[in-house]
Amino acid sequence: MVEAVLGASRVLVAVAARSLADVAEEVTLPQYRALVVLVSRGPQRVASLAEALAVTPPTATRMCDRLVRKGLVRRRPSDEDRREVHLSISPAGRDLVTRVTARRRREIASLLAGIAAEDQAAMVELFGQLAQAAGEVPDQDWAVGWEL
Repeated sequence: MVEAVLGASRVLVAVAARSLADVAEEVTLPQYRALVVLVSRGPQRVASLAEALAVTPPTATRMCDRLVRKGLVRRRPSDEDRREVHLSISPAGRDLVTRVTARRRREIASLLAGIAAEDQAAMVELFGQLAQAAGEVPDQDWAVGWEL
């Protein structure tokens, strides 16, 4: 099972890398992951974003400084505690994630076209369980339109 998942992960990493190729000059892979977290989980405190990315808060702060300068993330002080900063995705950041995701969807659809429908149905169930076990938010939930 582990070997099969490792093989699938190599394919998916290659798809992910190719889908980011068009935006490679705009964002790094870690910056893109930060954008994905903000799109999928909504506005975050810097500490929460750092935890989601498995980096230190100072690293997350520097990353977000760059994303704010690029116009991809918005920063706002908390109404309750001025020392706390809330981060949210900007329209440009959401557009970037949408473009990369659309390219990824197209490439994955092309790969799946060669797999029988009944096998695709089994994959949907199993990959759904894997994503849930990993704590991923379903793509359809991204459309909620998080705003700060």
